[in-house]
Amino acid sequence: MRKYIILTYGCQMNESDSLRMGSELHKLGYEPTTELAEAQVILINTCSVRESAENKIYGKIGEVKHLKAANPELIFGVTGCMAQKEGEKLLKRAPHIDFVLGTNKIHELADIILELSNHPQHIVALAPADGGEPEEVAPPSLENAKSVWLPIMYGCNNFCTYCIVPYVRGREHSRKEADILAEAAAYAKQGVKEITLLGQNVNSYGKNLSGTSFPELLAKLDAISGLERVRYMTSHPRDFSDELISVIAQSKHICSHFHLPLQHASNKLLRKMNRGYTLERYLELVKKVRQAVPEAVITTDLIVGFPGETEEDQAVMLDALREIRYDAAYTFIYSPRSGTPAATMEEQVPQEVKKARLQALMDVQNDISLEKNQAYVGKTVRVMVEGPSKNNPEIYTGRTDGNKLVLWPYRGQEQVGDFLPVKIEKAQTWLLKGIIDDEGK
Repeated sequence: MRKYIILTYGCQMNESDSLRMGSELHKLGYEPTTELAEAQVILINTCSVRESAENKIYGKIGEVKHLKAANPELIFGVTGCMAQKEGEKLLKRAPHIDFVLGTNKIHELADIILELSNHPQHIVALAPADGGEPEEVAPPSLENAKSVWLPIMYGCNNFCTYCIVPYVRGREHSRKEADILAEAAAYAKQGVKEITLLGQNVNSYGKNLSGTSFPELLAKLDAISGLERVRYMTSHPRDFSDELISVIAQSKHICSHFHLPLQHASNKLLRKMNRGYTLERYLELVKKVRQAVPEAVITTDLIVGFPGETEEDQAVMLDALREIRYDAAYTFIYSPRSGTPAATMEEQVPQEVKKARLQALMDVQNDISLEKNQAYVGKTVRVMVEGPSKNNPEIYTGRTDGNKLVLWPYRGQEQVGDFLPVKIEKAQTWLLKGIIDDEGK
């Protein structure tokens, strides 16, 4: 039995891509394994958002060298964003790599594997400068899955000055609405209860198509029989329309979790980041969301230490946190990425200052997150079962509609994909703990 392993780094889009690559390998007769030493095909699906991610990947590439030396017939490929960014440079740095497959090239994987099986060589297949329109690849076979990723678009047109994604993923391309709806309906028939729509900026869906938009797509997905939850990521505040808010508010199955990446609260830095909105406009968006969906759970991404950030800018950020009161914030220290405008900006912030500001940010947000979660104590929430926790098989985990992580003692009947009422007894910063509520709905 020929086996393969795919090591995935980075975002949910990469996880989705890896599943589809696995499906292509399965068609060639390969089965997955979790052991590098057992595999006849090793793929590393890479991320280039941060330098730290690239360093980890180079380390893993080095680990494969001795396996390739011991088994010259082993096929070793590097795919994804770092592959697109570095191209032939990867082969020069690590000649034991057999092929480099850029973004939007999953449809070529099977042919490349067959070619290398018959004629060992080096192959570099990269997407064009604009990313190119990706060809459709059959959805992965996900036996017994209850929650799945569903890509609806690829690429990004935003060009935030700190971000490498538009350069490695290319311009925005939306998948055809009919293909997305057919895939979602097929998943529902297989027993899938939750889908998460993926795109670098899902709000832009449909701009390169005629007669469709993201709100219209959501409304049609909401009507698919069998789907209990529809999530989406990531959305850009600039394009979050009133129509979109209205569709979500009136829906039955679109989740009440709104991830709205602010990145920074200083208008000066938002301009330097090329985010396309002001703090005032963002605050108005949050107000509209909470008016339309009172139970909304709002989360965000924040960057500290962007070039030119001052103590005054940091104070504005902290004040914004206290005003907005996010349920959670994913915080990052700015990391220069070569090839992006921000990497060459003046007034780079010293690392020790970045760390201090990050800690101050986390201290404020963690207090708010805990207060938000404490409001759930004594309440019963509807949770979709995800399975046993990583640390204790007697504790099960699941998530609310608003994406709150919930833990409870296993009762023996819970199955992945079930929806259960859980009464919350204890709140922590990042999660809720409770017991199954036999009287709950």
